Amino acid sequence: MVLVMAITTSGCLSQQKDKEVIYVQTITLTSTAFEEGGTIPLQHTCDGEDISPSLSWEGIPHGTRSLALIMDDPDAPAGTWVHWVIYNIPGDRAGLPEGVPAEESLADGTLQGTNDFRRIGYGGPCPPRGPPHRYYFKLYALDTALDLPAGASKAELERAMDGHIIGRGELMGRYGRQ
Repeated sequence: MVLVMAITTSGCLSQQKDKEVIYVQTITLTSTAFEEGGTIPLQHTCDGEDISPSLSWEGIPHGTRSLALIMDDPDAPAGTWVHWVIYNIPGDRAGLPEGVPAEESLADGTLQGTNDFRRIGYGGPCPPRGPPHRYYFKLYALDTALDLPAGASKAELERAMDGHIIGRGELMGRYGRQ
């Protein structure tokens, strides 16, 4: 009887070890271009200059080695559309300036991936005519720099981040065309 209980107990302990609980800290993500839930200005869309908005963040967790950001539109007719994939942003950065160049590698080591327009860097909101779409800027604090080449897709970035996310922030803006 004691032997059976010991085997059962050790099985429970190993299952709990396998199901490691990871706590993710909330990061505050803001932009000087628009407020949470507000309209993304024309200059940051395909109808304007198509330049990235400035972004700022606070509350980066201790131990952050790098940051990653994904911008996407879940309201796109064919499913979620990826507008920006940017990663290996140094962990001590407090934001991104307006108009990040559409280059694979930036001077500080930040890398940019391929968006669903099949281009490197930021591709602004460009919805079909109709109701406004929601655009989510999702920032991730990571406990490592990612071993991922420039030009990665959103799916590749998400796989590389798996198990390394220690903080997360989100900002949503809207844009529509009549």
